[in-house]
Amino acid sequence: MSDIDPKSIVRVARENGTHEVAEPLNLGERVRELRKARSWTLEQAAKEAGLARSTLSKIENGQMSPTYDALKKLAEGLQITVPQLFTPPVRDQINGRMVVTKQGQGAHKPTVTYEHELLAETLTKKTMLPYRARVRARSIEEFDGWVRHDGEEFLYVLTGVVKLYTEFYEPVEMRRGDSAYYDATMGHNVISVSDEDATLLWVTSLV
Repeated sequence: MSDIDPKSIVRVARENGTHEVAEPLNLGERVRELRKARSWTLEQAAKEAGLARSTLSKIENGQMSPTYDALKKLAEGLQITVPQLFTPPVRDQINGRMVVTKQGQGAHKPTVTYEHELLAETLTKKTMLPYRARVRARSIEEFDGWVRHDGEEFLYVLTGVVKLYTEFYEPVEMRRGDSAYYDATMGHNVISVSDEDATLLWVTSLV
């Protein structure tokens, strides 16, 4: 199939009345922006879209024009419509976005030390990443070094007792109802010191 003309997508969107859009924007930058809003790596986004990692990388870097089939796969993987790929976000518009995650229905991402349940996963362009975590680790030695990442982080203990280790502070024992807010570029790890796995609410800023 031949390469898709972005202007035709925008024109169809206008004619169908589905979106009021500006002139076509850089598709590669738009795809990268949508991917990062979901905190997905290239590998994760490519898997969701059913594309090769190299193909997605070339699209993001403007090294190739995707076919319409590839655009459809991208849109489905990002859970948007094809015209939305070419619709720039409106920063100052009040759009009343909301998503509800029922108990236990978040996306589960287990690791050796934690079991994360991602909340509000389907909401695009979030500035915060909320998730519930079950703390499996019982010793700081179970971690392969410090966890560090961009942004700031808020931690709230839901059940159990934990110990929060940070790179520049003494360890702090925390119980149900206790919370901490810290710079996530500082090394940090959490272990459970109660008999059962502790559970936390974590909110990470996306920068």
